[in-house]
This record gives sequence, C-alpha cells and structure tokens, in this order.
Amino acid sequence: MELTLRPQNRAVRLEPGRSVLESALAAHLNLPHSCKGGNCGSCRARLVAGSVSYPRGRTLGLSEAEAAAGYVLLCQAVPEGDLVVEAREIRRVTDVEIKTLPCRVERLERLAADVMGLYLRLPAVEDFHFRAGQYLDVMLPGGRRRSFSIASPPHDAGLIELHVRRVGAGEFTERVFSTLAAGALLQIEGPLGQFVYREPADPATAGPLVLVAGGTGFAPVKSILRHLLETGVRRPLHLYWGARHEADLYQDAWVRERLTRFTELRYVPVLSMAAPDEAARYRTGFVHEAVLADFAQLATAEVYAAGPPALIAALQATLPARGLAPERLYFDSFEYAPDALARR
Repeated sequence: MELTLRPQNRAVRLEPGRSVLESALAAHLNLPHSCKGGNCGSCRARLVAGSVSYPRGRTLGLSEAEAAAGYVLLCQAVPEGDLVVEAREIRRVTDVEIKTLPCRVERLERLAADVMGLYLRLPAVEDFHFRAGQYLDVMLPGGRRRSFSIASPPHDAGLIELHVRRVGAGEFTERVFSTLAAGALLQIEGPLGQFVYREPADPATAGPLVLVAGGTGFAPVKSILRHLLETGVRRPLHLYWGARHEADLYQDAWVRERLTRFTELRYVPVLSMAAPDEAARYRTGFVHEAVLADFAQLATAEVYAAGPPALIAALQATLPARGLAPERLYFDSFEYAPDALARR
C-alpha cells in the first residue's frame, strides 16, 4: 500500500494495521500532529482517494460534518488500500532532519514519586538538531514507540533531558523505574512535532508570552523557557504550571531559582487537588482558570501550552474570549500511545 501526499506528490509506504501517521513518521515524513490519541484534531487532513477505517472508533478530533466532507484523522485512520491525502508537510517549519540514532543512558534522577529524569547521551559523531518544544520517540520491539518531550534546550544538547511519568502497566516506564540503569542503550527517533517556539520578528516589541504546563507538560515548556532565558531573548514571560499537589511540581525549586535572576519571568503554580495546608500557599483550581483570572486581554500575547488533552481543550474553548487569536495558541496535547491505552 502507498500514501501519496498532496500537493507535494510525495509517496511513502503504508504499513498494514498501522495508522497513516505512524507510517508517515516511520518514513521521516513529518506531518502535522500533536496528541496522537484522536482528541486534538491537529492531524486532520482531507482524503482525496482511498478508504480508511477507525479500529478505535472515530474520536473527538473529527466531527461528523468533517468526516462527511472527506476529512480523516491521520493518527487514528488505518488504510484499507492506497491513499491520496491532502496535508501539509511541516519540514519547513521545524527545519530539522529526523534521525534514528542509538543513545546511552547517562543517568536517571528521581524528580518526583512518579516522575523520572532520564538523561541521554548521543554518539559524539552525530549531530542532533532540534527546536525548543519538540519531542523524540524511544523505539521499542515490534516497531512500537513511546514519545517524550525534550526538556533540554537546543543550545545545550550534550545531554538530552526527558521527564518520564510512571504509567500503570506502562511497558517502557516500568522499565525506567525498575531495571533501566546508567550505561543502557536505547534507540531514539527524532526530533518530531510542530510544538516549537516561533521567534518574533522583533523580540523587543513582542507581547507577553504565556507558558502553560500541565503535569509533565512542563518538559517542553522548560526547553522553551531555557532557550529564552539563556540565549538572551527578553520579553515578558508568564509561566503557569498546573499539578495536583505540591510534590507534583517536581522542579519548582529550579523555576524559583530563575526568578531570582530573571526579572522578566513571573511564575504561577496552581494545584487542582490542594490539601488545606497547600491551599494556604498556592493558587488552587485548574491552571487555565488562573490564566483567565490574570489576563483580561490576550490580544497581543502568544500562548504555548503542553499537557493532557483536557487542558488543551479548555484553553482552546476559553482563551478566544480574552482576545487570543487561535493561531497564537501553540500546543502539545499529551496522550497515551494506542497500544499502551489498550492495555490500560
């Protein structure tokens, strides 16, 4: 089976039983996508010819009207034969080469009870260029993969920093928390994704930048934050980090140390399940509600958000009322890989 991508007229092989997006990424064809769980709609594309099926059923990212108009969700659509799809390839946006590389685990660091810092060293002879906010895939047996955002910035890529949350019955995450040790070899593919920081034409006159993280969505936000602070980009920065409890703000001390050195940075941690003693010291509720409470107007702002699909959906639904144009909301919607979701 073959996929033909228009308008570029690029052709790649489609793997039986795999989603169109999986086959495209395996062929280093970086198509628009985010959550890979069928919720965010980022991978929506028009099916010009051929037919697809949805083994998990059509999900929230595609309405009945869109399906009737010929649109498909590439992350969920499984081909039933040759396909012709109209979608934009984003290689020009990220301007990086996707590579498959071996790497060695340099060290592991427990950041929280259920979050591990995983630091990977790539071969010295290989260049691995990425943009702040992108992610990579750790390759597993059988062609399966697990996606993790890169928490380190492009200018400090000696070690690739990942934040791995422990997932019940998670094949790779259980290994990270139990048997994986320094010196172990992994295979990665990347960089991937369109959640990247866009440099403004004139940083001196750019509006406020609002960074919103939910849980380990802090990882790509940290990459963007380090890129800005450490390369001398100066613009108003507002970091909102939503978590359940204080202990889940696993690099809170790291952020607060930056507050002492960078006057343009404002930090608002928000706890959704705060205990009484925590509620006395933190904002409480949902993190998107804190953003809405603090900003009456976002017309000149840009918002970068990463976290669970519910957070992204809440921001998409509410921020336009504050004047934020949809195209100024950049997001990375986290979701479980399909095979991991099935096991759960």
